[in-house]
This record gives sequence, structure tokens and C-alpha cells, in this order.
Amino acid sequence: MWKDEVLEEIYRIREEHAKSFNYDLQAICNDIRKKQSNSGRRIISAPLKPRNQPHNKSLQPTSSEII
Repeated sequence: MWKDEVLEEIYRIREEHAKSFNYDLQAICNDIRKKQSNSGRRIISAPLKPRNQPHNKSLQPTSSEII
């Protein structure tokens, strides 16, 4: 079976990071936010776009939509 070495390394690093916080999701997120704010990089967050259409709109026209 083929293995992707890059993905394997990412999975290993992610596992080590989670284990260092005893798999506490809140602590993991707090650490990531802290690292993000200390990075000195500009953080851009786009506002959510309002929905104009229902989320579950069918991609196929129904019989009533076909003329």
C-alpha cells in the first residue's frame, strides 16, 4: 500500500500536539490561538455571507420546474 510521507508526518505532529494537552480540545484550541496571535502575522477573517437560497435546494429540476 502506498503511503504519503508528508501526511504521515502531519498526522504524527498533530497526534503529539493533542497528546501534550491530554486530548483536551479547549486547551488545544487555546494553544493554537495563542500561537496564532504571537506569530505576528496579520489575521484576516471574512464575515459569513447571508444565505439567499435554502441550503438543501435540489441540483436537479423537479417536474414542476421543467417547462
